[in-house]
Amino acid sequence: MYVAVHASFDNLGHILPDEITWTDGTKFQVDRVLDIRQAAAMKAGGQGDRYTVQVNGKQSYLFFERSTNITGNVIGRWFVERKVPIHESESGQIG
Repeated sequence: MYVAVHASFDNLGHILPDEITWTDGTKFQVDRVLDIRQAAAMKAGGQGDRYTVQVNGKQSYLFFERSTNITGNVIGRWFVERKVPIHESESGQIG
């Protein structure tokens, strides 16, 4: 599921997600970015930069799918692995 993300760039050029917004408008602050690596999204399909993030004290994955278009303003989209309605799961994890 594609989501809106507020992100910032550090002084080395890394994109760091700060806040995730579901399609229903629910917002989640990203407490910490624990890891960034290229990886496949096993549940949702596709591949991108997999961000291991901590949200509300729980670990979750957030993916950045890079655009193949090297010109223009669209550099990519954020998505999460999700196949159920947009609500926090019983474990407290998003995605």
